Amino acid sequence: MALTTSQQELFRFLEDRFACAQTCADCARVCAVRASLVDPGGSSEERELVRRKAIMCAEVCDATCRVLAEQGDDTDEEGARIQLEWCRTICLECAQMFDGQPGAEAAADTCRACARACADFMAALS
Repeated sequence: MALTTSQQELFRFLEDRFACAQTCADCARVCAVRASLVDPGGSSEERELVRRKAIMCAEVCDATCRVLAEQGDDTDEEGARIQLEWCRTICLECAQMFDGQPGAEAAADTCRACARACADFMAALS
């Protein structure tokens, strides 16, 4: 049985949504780990800012993953766009912050991948 164009588009949309959700989950995990590696009682304001930004990124990515996983026919598309844009923005900020941290290159790459996935999925919503 051949798929119709609308069925193919639906499958592609669902695959893209799943890929974005998976990337967000990966980023949330990586950021949570990076935050746990920063001493919360450290004396450096910069280290505390890195820890807080990593925690925020993990929380936003986790929330975005949940929004994408729960999205159904009655989901507010504008709300999903806002969540995706927020995630993209926070991930880029976090990636820039990780760029200045020793050993955080992979975490920065993961954040950038999440930002790209969010941007790509926002484009698919158009």
